[in-house]
Amino acid sequence: MSHSPAASFSLTPPRQIRARRGPRLRRALAILALVAVLTLTSAALAQASAPTVEPQAVKHEAGGEASLKLPDLSTVDFLGVDGHTLLLFGLIVCALGMVFGLRIYIHLKNLPVHRAMREVSELIYETCKTYLITQGKFILLLWLFIAIVIVAYFGFLHPVPGHAIGVTVPIILLFSIVGICGSYGVAWFGIRVNTFANSRTAFASLAGKPYPIYNIPLKAGMSIGMLLISVELLIMLSILLFVPGDYAGPCFIGFAIGESLGAAVLRIAGGIFTKIADIGSDLMKIVFKIKEDDARNPGVIADCTGDNAGDSVGPTADGFETYGVTGVALITFILLAVKEPALQVQLLVWIFVMRVLMVIASAAAYFLNQVYAKARYGNAEEMNYEAPLTSLVWLTSIVSIGLTYLASYEIIPHLAGDDTLWWKLATIISCGTLAGAVIPELVKVFNSVESAHVKEIVISSREGGASLNILSGLVAGNFSAYWLGISIVALMGVAHYFASQGLAAVMVAAPVFAFGLVAFGFLGMGPVTIAVDSYGPVTDNAQSIYELSLIEQVPNIAAELKQQNGFEVRFERAKEMLEANDGAGNTFKATAKPVLIGTAVVGATTMIFSIIMALTQGLTVNTDKLSLLHAPFFLGLVTGGAMIFWFAGASIQAVTTGAYRAVEFIKANIKLDSAEKASVADSKKVVEICTQYAQKGMFNIFLAVFFGTLAFAFVEPYFFIGYLISIALFGLYQAIFMANAGAAWDNAKKVVETQLRQKGTALHDATVVGDTVGDPFKDTSSVAMNPVIKFTTLFGLLAVELAVSLSSDRPNLGLVLAVVFFAVSAFFVWRSFYGMRIPRKEA
Repeated sequence: MSHSPAASFSLTPPRQIRARRGPRLRRALAILALVAVLTLTSAALAQASAPTVEPQAVKHEAGGEASLKLPDLSTVDFLGVDGHTLLLFGLIVCALGMVFGLRIYIHLKNLPVHRAMREVSELIYETCKTYLITQGKFILLLWLFIAIVIVAYFGFLHPVPGHAIGVTVPIILLFSIVGICGSYGVAWFGIRVNTFANSRTAFASLAGKPYPIYNIPLKAGMSIGMLLISVELLIMLSILLFVPGDYAGPCFIGFAIGESLGAAVLRIAGGIFTKIADIGSDLMKIVFKIKEDDARNPGVIADCTGDNAGDSVGPTADGFETYGVTGVALITFILLAVKEPALQVQLLVWIFVMRVLMVIASAAAYFLNQVYAKARYGNAEEMNYEAPLTSLVWLTSIVSIGLTYLASYEIIPHLAGDDTLWWKLATIISCGTLAGAVIPELVKVFNSVESAHVKEIVISSREGGASLNILSGLVAGNFSAYWLGISIVALMGVAHYFASQGLAAVMVAAPVFAFGLVAFGFLGMGPVTIAVDSYGPVTDNAQSIYELSLIEQVPNIAAELKQQNGFEVRFERAKEMLEANDGAGNTFKATAKPVLIGTAVVGATTMIFSIIMALTQGLTVNTDKLSLLHAPFFLGLVTGGAMIFWFAGASIQAVTTGAYRAVEFIKANIKLDSAEKASVADSKKVVEICTQYAQKGMFNIFLAVFFGTLAFAFVEPYFFIGYLISIALFGLYQAIFMANAGAAWDNAKKVVETQLRQKGTALHDATVVGDTVGDPFKDTSSVAMNPVIKFTTLFGLLAVELAVSLSSDRPNLGLVLAVVFFAVSAFFVWRSFYGMRIPRKEA
C-alpha cells in the first residue's frame, strides 16, 4: 500500500521502530540506575553513620506507617459477636457483589446483536487489549522506581521494628503489586463489559424504543461499579482479618502505593490517548465535511478505543484506587490519633461496616430505581435519559444516609462513654454522602444540554464563532469552580462543627478525622458513582458502532431483523436516540469527576496529617513550623501551585503533539472516494500513534512528579507539607474548572447536532473547535489531578521519612540530594514541552 510523503513520519518500518525504542529503553534504564545509585548510596552513608544518632531523634521515624500495629478486633463485641466475626460477614457481601457484577457481564454478553455491530465492538476490544498490555508493561517499569525507594527505606534506613527485613520488604513489594493488579484488573474488566454493552446498545436502538438504550449502559456501569468496590473491599478486609496485626501496616501501605501508581498511569496515559484520538477524528468533520464517526475515517476506531482507554479504564482504576487509599488513610489516622485500643477497634469495625452497608445500599437503590424507570419508560416513545440517572443518584444517597444512622446506632451507641457520638459521626459521613448527590446537580447546572451555560455557548457561537464559544466555556468553568468550591466548604464546615462537639475527647485532631469521613461519605455511593460515569463511554461507543457497522447498507437488513428479532427497524429514529443518549452520557461523565477530585483533596488532608504526626512526634514539637511565619512552609505553598499548572500544560502538550501526528496521518490516508470503510491497518496505525504519545507524555510526567516529590521532601520537611497542601488546593480548583468547561463545550456541540440539527454549518464548526479545546481539559488534565495528588501524598509518606532519616545527621547530604533530584525533575519538566514539541517543517 502506497502512502504520501506527508505521512512518512508515521510509517516507519518495524525494524526502525525497534531501533528507536532501543535508545529510549537505554535512557530509561540509565535513569533507573541513577535513582538506584543515589538512593542506595545515600542509604549506605546514613547506615554507616547511624550509631552517632541519638535514639530520640529518630524515634518517630522507625518504619513510619508500616510500623503501625492493628489491634485485635476480637476484643470488642458488636451486636452479640466480636468485631472479627462481624466483619467476616462483610466477605459474604463482597462475594455477592462480585456475583452481581459477573451475572450482568454474562447477561450483556448474551444480549442480541447484529454480526456487523459485534465485529466492530470486537475490533475495539482487541485494540483496547493491545493498549492495556502495553500499559501493563509500562506500569511495571515505573514500579521499579518505587521499589527502589521501598527497598532503600525499609531495607537499609529504617526496618520496621521487630520484623525481619527479609519478610517486611517483600511483603510491602508484594502488596504494591497486588494494588497495581487490582487497578489493572478492574480496568480490564471494565473495557470488556463496555465493549459488550456498546454494540448491544447500538443494536437495541434499531427497534426505536428509548428505554433499552438507557438500560443497557446503566447495567454495564453497575456491573463495573459493584465488582470494583467488592474486589477492593475484599482485599482490604482480607488484610484486616487474616494478616497478623504486626504485618497489616506494611500490607496496607504497599497496597495503597501500588494501586495509586496503577491508577495514575492508566488515568494520565488514558486521558492523553483518548483525546489525541478524539481530536484527530473530530477535526476531520471540519476539514472534509464528513459526518460524525464516518466509517471512512481511520481515526474513528482509535476514538472508540480512546473512549474506553480514557473514559472507562482511567475512571475505573481511579475509582478503585480512590476507594482504597481513602480507607488506608482513615485506618492510619485511627491508629495514630486514637490511643485506646478498644476505641481503635470500635472505629475500625464501624468504618468497615459502613463500607459493607454502602455496597448493599447501592444495590438496593439500583433495583428500586429500575422498577420505577421501567414502569415509567418501558414502553415510552420519548424519554429524558438524564431523569432516571438523577433519581438513581438521589435514591442511593437517601438509602445510604438512612443505613449510616441505623448502623451507627447499632455498632457504636456508646463511644468513650458518650451516647451522642454515634449520630454525630453518622452526620459527618452523611455530609459526604449528600455531597455525592448535590455535586452532580451543581455540575449539571454548568454542562447539561438543558443548562443556561451550555445554551449561552451555543448563542455566542452563532455570532462570534469559535472565539466566543471558547470564552463562554471558560466562563462556565470558572463559575462552576466557585459554586462547587463553596458547596464543598459548606459541607466540610458542617462536618467540622459536629467534630467539635465532643470528638476531641476521643482522638487528636478531630477535625482532620471529620474531613476524612467526608471523603469516605463521598465514596458511600461508590458503585453508583462508577455506574453513571461508565454510562458515558458506552453511549459514545454505541453511536460510533452504529455508523461504523454500516448497518443500513447490509442487504435485506430490515427483513432479516423482522424475521429474527420481531421488530420493524427504524434507522433515523435509532440515530436520533443514540445522539440524545450520548448527551446524557456526557453530562453524567462530568458529574463523577468533581466527586473523585473532591475525595482526593479531602482525603489527602488525612494522609498529610500522618506526615505531620511523624514530624511533630504526635503534635508535641515543632508545631510552630506549620505556619506562614515559617518561611519554608509558605514557600512550599507557592511551589505546589507551580507544579499543578505545569502538569496541566504538560498533559495538554502531549495531547497537542499526538493529535498533530494523528491529524497529519489521517489527512494523508483518508479515502473518501474509493472506500466504504477505512482499512484496519490505517486504523491501527492511528491507535499506535495515540499509544506512543500517551506513553511518552506519561513517562515525562511521572518522572517529573517522582523526582520532584523526592526533591521537595529533601528541601525541608515543613516545606514539603506546604507543598502537599498546595497541590491539593490548586488541583481541586484547576480540575473543577477544566472538567466543567470541557463538558460545557462538549454538550454545546451536542445541542447543535441534535436539537438544532445544524451539522456541517459554520455554527457546528465553531462548536467542534470548542469541543476539541475542551477535550484535554475535561478528559486529560482535570481527571488526572486526582491520582497525581494521591500518588504524591502517598509516596510523600516514604519520601519525607527518607529525607529526615538521611538529613538528621548529615544535613548537607540532604541538601545535595534535593538539588540533584530537583535537577532530574526539572529536566523532565523541560522535556515535557521541548521534547514533545511539534517539529518544524522545512520551508
